[in-house]
Amino acid sequence: MEPVIGVGGWTVPTHGLFVGLGVLTAAVVFVAEARRRGAPAEQSLVAVAGALVGGAIGMRLSGWAEHLDPALNPGLLEAWMFGSRSILGGLTGAYAGVLIAKKLIGYRERTGDLFAPAVALGMAVGRIGCHLTEAPGRPTTLPWGVHAPASTPGCPGCLAGQAMHPSFLYEVAFHLLAFAALWWWLRGRITRPGELFTLYVAAYAVFRFLVEFTRANETVWLDLTRPQWFLLPGLLLVVIRLRYGYRRGFYDALVRRQEIRA
Repeated sequence: MEPVIGVGGWTVPTHGLFVGLGVLTAAVVFVAEARRRGAPAEQSLVAVAGALVGGAIGMRLSGWAEHLDPALNPGLLEAWMFGSRSILGGLTGAYAGVLIAKKLIGYRERTGDLFAPAVALGMAVGRIGCHLTEAPGRPTTLPWGVHAPASTPGCPGCLAGQAMHPSFLYEVAFHLLAFAALWWWLRGRITRPGELFTLYVAAYAVFRFLVEFTRANETVWLDLTRPQWFLLPGLLLVVIRLRYGYRRGFYDALVRRQEIRA
């Protein structure tokens, strides 16, 4: 565990440092892709601002509704100052922030395809900070299991010296692969506006639901964690949306359709 890192004689929070590097990385990729696609600079910057503001609000307030019983949840101010920080809340807030920002300036063009590779690479960088500062995952006997200090919060297995799933490294690997697929393979084949973003969100939703089985998050009902319950309705929407796109030929460059002959 590395809660702080020394930089030029200064000490900075490790998690905050990598989150900042992730945001910077995402911004560079976004600008590069916006220039390649010839997206209007001012409107693109407004979309980025909306994503940053919405993401910060969503991440900070994500701990406000952790429990079904409202009496168990903290107040808004307490959640803002001291609540947990959820990446799913941040992504949801960022998406809402982009929609609101575009509505305010009357910009109707889709920007999701600009964000998809940027978010993927930014998430890969940011999750390194999570790996260095948070409880890794559930106990495992796999050869790549990692050991964390016994004092790691929220990790009973660490106290017993058990090897844990490096769940955040799984996320790093996923997002790097997603970025590579989006940047070098999909963006040259998927031409329908918004579909790159749809495919990335769909892939991440499925991956995140599955990787939760290796995470150290508390299970709340039917052995599922809060993020998994949050994702369940989203997964249903993802299936409906992908079926809609498939039936209209949005993904014909990726899948082979079998022609039905009379």
